[in-house]
Amino acid sequence: MASLTTLSPCKSSSFLSSSSSSLLARCSLGHKTVGYIESRSRTCASNNFKCDMVEPVNIGNGKPVIPILNERTLPKFLESARMETTVNRNGAKIKVFSGTANPALSQEIAWYMGLELGKIKIKRFADGEIYVQLQESVRGCDVYLVQPTCPPANENLMELLVTVDACRRASAKNITVVIPYFGYARADRKTQGRESIAAKLVANLITEAGANRVLSCDLHSGQSMGYFDIPVDHVYCQPVILDYLASKRICSDDLVVVSPDVGGVARARAFAKKLSDAPLAIVDKRRHGHNVAEVMNLIGDVKGKVAVMVDDMIDTAGTIAKGAELLHQEGAREVYACCTHAVFSPPAIERLSSGIFQEVIITNTLPVAEKNYFPQLTVLSVANLLGETIWRVHDDCSVSSIFQ
Repeated sequence: MASLTTLSPCKSSSFLSSSSSSLLARCSLGHKTVGYIESRSRTCASNNFKCDMVEPVNIGNGKPVIPILNERTLPKFLESARMETTVNRNGAKIKVFSGTANPALSQEIAWYMGLELGKIKIKRFADGEIYVQLQESVRGCDVYLVQPTCPPANENLMELLVTVDACRRASAKNITVVIPYFGYARADRKTQGRESIAAKLVANLITEAGANRVLSCDLHSGQSMGYFDIPVDHVYCQPVILDYLASKRICSDDLVVVSPDVGGVARARAFAKKLSDAPLAIVDKRRHGHNVAEVMNLIGDVKGKVAVMVDDMIDTAGTIAKGAELLHQEGAREVYACCTHAVFSPPAIERLSSGIFQEVIITNTLPVAEKNYFPQLTVLSVANLLGETIWRVHDDCSVSSIFQ
């Protein structure tokens, strides 16, 4: 079992922009485990209540150790006037429920918010049908359902739809679906004739099921927000990764941000600006089929530099692995891979653990199976970011100000 190391919050290094958020928790899950939550203060413009949080989250052996909430172990900030006013445990008007896709993340979000997860019964019949029953009243409540549509995507999506329907029929006031990873997001346009646009179809399904709002992390493309006829809050997980990179103390002169393909240039450019406007390089690839990529050439200079490859997701890791090989051929000293969504379809683990990466940095928007851990893997928690966003949505406060 890996030993637990607790670090005090580090100051931002020279290359990290001052605009990067400092309210985020960092939980590293991998061969070496590090976890802490920075001291932070949240004040909502619509009232004078304040919330202070200083309690750490302990992580062990690559698995989150979820703190048990009870009267004796409640963090200090849960006793504040704001939380007492907004959250009445006997008659709460905000409820957070978790699906079965990523219960560990849901528990971390609830802990950050000072809430207990709502009681819900989810089971599958012998023929595969999904049964959902809320085991507490949600009448007149603002309900938040946390369920990424990760593999198995179809099953988790259907579970989300059935849960939304259960909340609607239980007279919930507002239903917000929190989808850390939005499946089918890559099917956002027609690239050939007679193709479906599945992202729009899924958006219609969620809306028709009864959802009033969607909250999602790092959508594959921005236009996916337009597929919904209800409000969408797009949460950017960049600050979590930037905060972690700050602890690496990499000299800004040695840093170069690399986009693994032309389609990710805008994402990589925004990332580079946060790193003191670091130089940008682009890997040009030619795709011959789905989940198959071939690297052709490199645009930019990486010789003798630390290359940070940035993407929204890693599926089979073909694109990012071949890109890393090219970077080494071009003289890169070290290569880091950063992404929000770790889908990790085979043979991703073999490619990522082959030694071409100094470190693979991901977030926990999707659960990572224990068998998929490898020494270079680091998992950062987005629970605080999502919890803060949920509070701001509930309090009618600005969400975009988190990322400014």
